[in-house]
Amino acid sequence: MGWLSWIVFGALAGWIASLVVRDRRGCIMNVIVGILGAVLAGFIYQWTTGKAWTYEWSWSSFGVACLGAIGLLLIINLITGTSRSRS
Repeated sequence: MGWLSWIVFGALAGWIASLVVRDRRGCIMNVIVGILGAVLAGFIYQWTTGKAWTYEWSWSSFGVACLGAIGLLLIINLITGTSRSRS
């Protein structure tokens, strides 16, 4: 995937994660969390299954990216000790 695809993919994964965790950190943070979560989840997937992970668009890669973004957002909330949840 190209850089623009990574940004869109990360934005979608980060947005889904922010909806699930009910966290409002903003669009830029959603993109950053989504991209980092996707990369982190890809490495964990490869390490646990032993299968090579391709960073291409598919529903399974989107699911793994969303799970990674959710996990990363939960870790960020644990470290900062705050949750910027909606009222």
